[in-house]
Amino acid sequence: MKAQLTKLQRDIIVGTVLGDGNLEYTQWGSRLQIKQAECHKEYVFWINAHLRSICRAFPKQRKDNNQWYFGTQYLAELTDFYRRFYPRKKKIVPRDISSMFRNPLSLAIWYMDDGRLDWRPKDHYAFTLSTDSFLLNEVGILRNMLKKNFNVECNIHSPLCRGKRYPKLYIGVSGRDRFISLVKPYIVSCFSHKIPPL
Repeated sequence: MKAQLTKLQRDIIVGTVLGDGNLEYTQWGSRLQIKQAECHKEYVFWINAHLRSICRAFPKQRKDNNQWYFGTQYLAELTDFYRRFYPRKKKIVPRDISSMFRNPLSLAIWYMDDGRLDWRPKDHYAFTLSTDSFLLNEVGILRNMLKKNFNVECNIHSPLCRGKRYPKLYIGVSGRDRFISLVKPYIVSCFSHKIPPL
């Protein structure tokens, strides 16, 4: 299908593909699939509303696990995204991510999908972006993108989990205020627990 994405839709897609969104490729082209737990139903409908012009249907709920989900139409422009993010059928961080990822909305969507708040009253707060599925050099590309495009300082931490180290982006005292000022206006209420109660 030859429907054209708006800039806002492209920004949403980039954010969610970097996070929990999944692009699939078939003989008909590519489509985006969104799946979230029952507690994030509001978020699924929020994304669907912004992508309504390219969606096949409203979100539905699975009977087996209560997840809410929807898929877009198959679009040539989504095939372009697929080729950049899945060059070998496995999701990667494209080397030119900085040219695609410039809107704070994209950052907020990525955070809602893959972010975590570490909040300790009167003591500490920081943010973590889970980048476990990416290679260390790809996480470095993301760290550089956050600094270049958003002036957000962060570090790469590699905590041990089940005998293996997974790289994560840690946004501590040097970047947290800038980060929260960028993402807070877009956070959907079902993710309000990811905003520090300052």
